[in-house]
Amino acid sequence: MEIVKTGFTGLFIIRPSVYADSRGYFFESFNIERYREAGINFIPVQDNESRSLRGVIRGLHYQLKPYDQAKLIRVVTGKIFDVSVDLRRDSGTYGKWFGVELDSESKIQLFIPRGFAHGFSVLEDNTVIQYKVDNVYNRLSERGIALNDPELDIDWKLGDTTPVISDKDRVNPVFSEAENNF
Repeated sequence: MEIVKTGFTGLFIIRPSVYADSRGYFFESFNIERYREAGINFIPVQDNESRSLRGVIRGLHYQLKPYDQAKLIRVVTGKIFDVSVDLRRDSGTYGKWFGVELDSESKIQLFIPRGFAHGFSVLEDNTVIQYKVDNVYNRLSERGIALNDPELDIDWKLGDTTPVISDKDRVNPVFSEAENNF
C-alpha cells in the first residue's frame, strides 16, 4: 500500500497493492495496522454504500462536532470525481478544495480526516461507492455546502451533462454562510 500526501494535512490518496492473475484480483481495502504504521488513526464504526447514475452530484456533506466523521472512500464499480473541502479554520488550506478521480479499475482510495465537507460527481452509469466512517451518522448534526458556490468554484468534471442534484442539496448555503464548528 502506498499513501500519498495531497498538500492538505491528514488528507491522503491510498494506492493499495493489487495482486492480479488469471483468476482475477485481490487487495486489502482496509488494514488498521498499515494505517497506524502510516500515522493514520482511523477506526471505522459504520460502512456505507451508494449507487448512482452518471451526472449525479452528492454533497457537499459533513457533520458538526462531536459527530464529525473521517471517511475512507472507494469505488466498487464505475468512476467518480471526489471532492473534499477543508473546514478547519486553523488549517493553511481552510476554504480550499481537493479533487481526485476514483474508479474501480485503479482501486485508488481517498482518506478524508474529520473537519472536511465531502461530495462527488458520478462520471459513469451505475457507479457504486463504499465508504467507511469513524463516527455514526447523526441527522441533527448533518450540514451541507452549496455545490455551485462561486467562491469555491468547483469543477465537477461533468462537461455538458446536466447535473442531477437532490432537493436537499439544492438548498445548502454557500461556504461563507455554512455552519461550522471546526
